[in-house]
Amino acid sequence: VAFFRRDYKRVAELHVESGWVPAGTRIDELEAAVRAVCEPYFDRPLKEISLGMVLMRLFQTSRRFHVEIQPQLVLLQKTLLNIEGLGRQLDPDLDLWATAKPFLEQWMKDQIGPKRLWNELKAQSPRYAKLLPELPGLLHSYLQRGGHEADPQAQQLVHHLLAEQRRTNRLLQALVYMAVGFVIGTFAVAAMVWLHVL
Repeated sequence: VAFFRRDYKRVAELHVESGWVPAGTRIDELEAAVRAVCEPYFDRPLKEISLGMVLMRLFQTSRRFHVEIQPQLVLLQKTLLNIEGLGRQLDPDLDLWATAKPFLEQWMKDQIGPKRLWNELKAQSPRYAKLLPELPGLLHSYLQRGGHEADPQAQQLVHHLLAEQRRTNRLLQALVYMAVGFVIGTFAVAAMVWLHVL
């Protein structure tokens, strides 16, 4: 959604927070690069946009900032190019960004809104209930040792928490891919409906 709101700083921050770029990446530089790629294409009809060029520039930016590129993006690129061709035939004046924004915002609200968060917390509560009582003892043990030689149990907990963080990052990444897929699907359905109207 940050893309649609043109909040390029947030886009850059999310990439760093999720671990998709190296931790030392300068947010201001990544923000400027994403802005340079995306901004020229907003508020333009489909006939004036080359999604292939947008994707190529995004991949170049990804390479420059060492962004972890997922294999699914290759399939996404092919799908977007097909959608672009179909869209140009059906309605070349369509503002894809304005059309997709309300659907994407609602979908994101459903996927990562308070209700979704509550359901995720309920699903994970048994796991956290098991870990939380152990934390004070592990922390106390660690501090008593001066933090030099971590308790194997503490190390195991840290590794477990890091694994959970990676899992959360992958979940967020999957949500982004699903959002893009939703936009593509919405556009495809709209195109089919439009064909049936004709």
